[in-house]
Amino acid sequence: MQNSAVALFGITLLMCASLFYFSVCLGTDMKLALPSSLENHYEMLRLLYTGCRVVHGNLEITHLQGNPDLSFLQGIVEVQGYVLIAHVSVRSVPLDNLRIIRGSQLYNSSYALAVHNNIHHSQTGLGLREIRLRSLTEILLGGVYIWGNPQLCFPRNIKWEDTVAKDENKPLHLEQCHHSSDCPICSSACPSNSRCWGETNQDCQTFTSVHCSSGCLRCKGPKPNDCCHVQCAAGCTGPKDTDCLACRHFNDSGTCKDNCPPPTIYDPNTYQSKPNKDKKFSFGATCVKQCPHNYLAMEVACTMVCPKANKEVITVEPDGQETQKCEKCEGECLKVCYGLGMGNLQGVSVVDATNIGMFVGCKKIYGSLAFLSDSFKVNAATNSSGLQWSDLEKLKTIEEITGYLYIDAWPDNLLDLSVFENLKVVRGRMLYKGVFSLGVQSLQIESLGLRSLRSVSGSIALIHNNSRLCYTSSLPWNSLLHPTQGPNLISNNNQDQQTCVSEGRVCDPLCADAGCWGPGPSQCVSCVNYKRGTECVEQCNVLQGSVREFVDGLNCVPCHPECKPVNDSASCTGPGPEHCKECLHFQDGDVCVDRCPSGVKEDQHTVWKYFNATGHCLPCETNCTVSPGTTVAVTVGGVLLFIILLALLVFYLRRQKHHKRKETMRRILQEHELVEPLTPSGAVPNQAQMRILKETELKKLRVLGSGAFGTVYKGIWAPDGENIKIPVAIKVLRENTSPKANKEILDEAYVMAGVASPYVCRLLGICLTSTVQLVTQLMPYGCLLEYVRENKDRIGSQYLLNWCVQIAKGMSYLEDVRLVHRDLAARNVLVKNPNHVKITDFGLARLLDIDEKEYHADGGKVPIKWMALESILHRKFTHQSDVWSYGVTVWELMTFGMKPYDQIPAREIPDLLERGERLPQPFNCTEDVYMIMVKCWMIDPESRPRFKELVDEFNVMARDPPRYVVILNDDQMSLSSPVDSEFFRTLLAEEGGNVKELLDAEEYLVPQPGGIFNTQGEMRANGPSRHHSHRVRYVNQDVSSDRPSTLPRKARERRFINGLYTGNSVENPEYLVPMHNISPVSPAFDNPYYHDIAAKAQAVARASINGGTTHRQPNGYMTTTAENPEYLGLAETWSGQMEYT
Repeated sequence: MQNSAVALFGITLLMCASLFYFSVCLGTDMKLALPSSLENHYEMLRLLYTGCRVVHGNLEITHLQGNPDLSFLQGIVEVQGYVLIAHVSVRSVPLDNLRIIRGSQLYNSSYALAVHNNIHHSQTGLGLREIRLRSLTEILLGGVYIWGNPQLCFPRNIKWEDTVAKDENKPLHLEQCHHSSDCPICSSACPSNSRCWGETNQDCQTFTSVHCSSGCLRCKGPKPNDCCHVQCAAGCTGPKDTDCLACRHFNDSGTCKDNCPPPTIYDPNTYQSKPNKDKKFSFGATCVKQCPHNYLAMEVACTMVCPKANKEVITVEPDGQETQKCEKCEGECLKVCYGLGMGNLQGVSVVDATNIGMFVGCKKIYGSLAFLSDSFKVNAATNSSGLQWSDLEKLKTIEEITGYLYIDAWPDNLLDLSVFENLKVVRGRMLYKGVFSLGVQSLQIESLGLRSLRSVSGSIALIHNNSRLCYTSSLPWNSLLHPTQGPNLISNNNQDQQTCVSEGRVCDPLCADAGCWGPGPSQCVSCVNYKRGTECVEQCNVLQGSVREFVDGLNCVPCHPECKPVNDSASCTGPGPEHCKECLHFQDGDVCVDRCPSGVKEDQHTVWKYFNATGHCLPCETNCTVSPGTTVAVTVGGVLLFIILLALLVFYLRRQKHHKRKETMRRILQEHELVEPLTPSGAVPNQAQMRILKETELKKLRVLGSGAFGTVYKGIWAPDGENIKIPVAIKVLRENTSPKANKEILDEAYVMAGVASPYVCRLLGICLTSTVQLVTQLMPYGCLLEYVRENKDRIGSQYLLNWCVQIAKGMSYLEDVRLVHRDLAARNVLVKNPNHVKITDFGLARLLDIDEKEYHADGGKVPIKWMALESILHRKFTHQSDVWSYGVTVWELMTFGMKPYDQIPAREIPDLLERGERLPQPFNCTEDVYMIMVKCWMIDPESRPRFKELVDEFNVMARDPPRYVVILNDDQMSLSSPVDSEFFRTLLAEEGGNVKELLDAEEYLVPQPGGIFNTQGEMRANGPSRHHSHRVRYVNQDVSSDRPSTLPRKARERRFINGLYTGNSVENPEYLVPMHNISPVSPAFDNPYYHDIAAKAQAVARASINGGTTHRQPNGYMTTTAENPEYLGLAETWSGQMEYT
């Protein structure tokens, strides 16, 4: 009898299972979190589970008190995740029909069923007494935890070995306590009178495993022919895969299977795969023909999120239904805007000032948005302020959110959520706490202001505890919430409707009965009369108004601009120029135009038309010989012919006059035996001397870098006849290099040989061997870019501003000597010591002639992200374009080496600059410093400051650094220099005992009189080379110098008795640098621009011999800029075909 009842119940359940696709509901993920109100919590459970049979997710029944009606839980048959019953004091939880818990998610990572702490803490004797799980026969994954339920009866009566899978080592925790004295006993009909969930005959435990014959996973009885099919779970009514009470894997229309029918099947007749007309998608543990609303169809399954290399595609069917699916991207997927929980915001739970910039210009957010109290607080950890109104305005372009929108904190001065006025759809594929797709809670707003919102899907919409909120009761929530989810709205504890009416906060009279989102005609859901754009109006401007309109349904649509306004009559019948009643200018056939077509190609013929007195365009007759257009054509043609003849005559006369003058000049020159006429420019002669060094004076120690034109070595220069050694960098041109490469390296030597500034790197000499070698001063600390990255935690505001001053002085000097650098960046500034930097890399520099104001480039690779807009678009380089690059360089310093416009392709930079976008303000910069950068990035070159002005600006700031650059613990940083680079330590270690013989190039260099750059800049042409041998008060203070001795020099050390050495003109005189900080033990350089490739020197040599190309590192002794990934091909850029790197 009992088996018959079980079989009948199983058949009924199986019939229902084939239809459970229509009764799927989403579970929650709140665990033990307290709800905002107990009333809302019960209402949430009722809305979620009424009529539900299969829970996709977790069934969490928590925080229930009193005696609520929980009968809506009786229909639940299957739970995909876990079941949690906690902190409830109700007498019983009626889960009578729950048959299987799959455990795809586990509570505390261990339990599929957890029942704990169900007691009323204030009233003794109240608590959970029964969990009516009379139908539960299998838990696929996870264990059982029942603890802290003193009033609970029967859980220890259950034989859990039958319910929990045999082959799984799952935890089982049952409270060790005696039964309550008033607990009833099991019915006598139950096995051994002790295995039951309650006291009635229906509450007896049904066994489907422990009494089975050997080899059965599940069975309906103890006999061998009572075994269930291997695909069955929770029992069966027969041996077939259609007799299962539940499916172990997938239910395909009542048949349990391993997998759902695939999209293609194999045809053995044709030996090919063919489409499967019976294909289905996997949806949980069910096979479905179509994915439910809000799910994305993949090839074989329904999902909430598209995987990598796939894009989301939504198509609207003719009946208005949406089809949502994932498709493979063709090539690389387009960049999308990720929200919370997705992409680069994975693990982020709140929108704040650090991430709101990611939503600028976004229309669709793949993910969620949540605004909590932390969104508007100052974050000391990230040094960011709370969100402001200007930040929230960045969200105005958003039209769709695939996850949830939850707001429980908002600025008190904002009375609505109008920053989301263009939001149309909230899909709710991800839910807040696993429950809410839309939540607006505990705000001081007066209206929602979501005037474009048309659909909310996924789960429950919560509008709660907004004490001043009106208008919500008028909204058509039944149509806003997707019909497949029912009227899942919780709206309470907002402003009383009668109070709203008495205060006049009701919908505008132009709004229809559908309600409104706020005050005014622009917030209506629908209009009583007509709608113009987003605003309801009484009537359209059909007969009057400067812009005439026509009526399209209930919308006012403007006429075409070529339509002429007609008094007391409609001006058009549609939006196009062919719908005008009268034309404003001319009429060509049925279309209004602003002028008649003349010389227009059409069907391989040229159309010529003229207009008549009525404004109609008429075609000319053959060759326009008869129509009035002939006169016009002849007149225009005659005038053009006369102008051309006159221009040719003027050109001929001027050319004859020029030839005559030239002959006269040639005759005069021959008479005076002159070769060329004198054209004095007034320019200072270039008297700089180029040192020609012998190869025997140079010793190469190790390779610093390698590129297309050659290799850079660290080496020693030992001048003949002098007992000194000078550390140098030797750039060796590769053998068999093209003549163009030879010319470029000699041009670079020409530029570097004549510079004479303490802030510009100068050429020491050139060695004219078979492979040309340039010799420059060795900068032990490498490039400034890597230096600030390496020491960002030790660099204070004083260093940053001092460097800005020195770079500005160096560029001011180059401007004085008419040298356009074209490649200023932090990577092209070298660090001599922590207080002294120099500008280098003149591979792109160009010297302007005496009468030149600008330089026009003709090709090569250029650093797009550092260049001014006119340089990118028009190949125009001036000192003012160098100012733009200086602004970017300062930004690099202030951000401690961040990449400008990172993650933005170079091809987009010109459009980005033309739209007015610039690099953001660094977090440690005050507005004073950032405004200087902004001035450097003005579109008009003449609006940018000159370098002399930049020197003055940063001079002021360098005297009071903490006022302009805010750095944590800046006081401690200013007391010590940043740590020495390992490059310098390695240099000293390699020299070993010969360190005392080393002499810095600055000490040895003797300037030549009358150099090419003889200006009144940082250093006079005949001044001393040791420009930094005097201590000063400030970095921006001019130095006085004396002429050095011309006697032979020896290497000298300038130490004090305490082991410290003095600084130079850019040092603060209050501090000395300890020598013992320079450690000689590091085997490699800190600076990644200086590769420690001594072990790879042979490989580099072989690459050179074999004609291979080795990639260089920009280190101040750079090879060609063509190897640097920051540079683009300039010729290709201007031709429209860029070479991006």
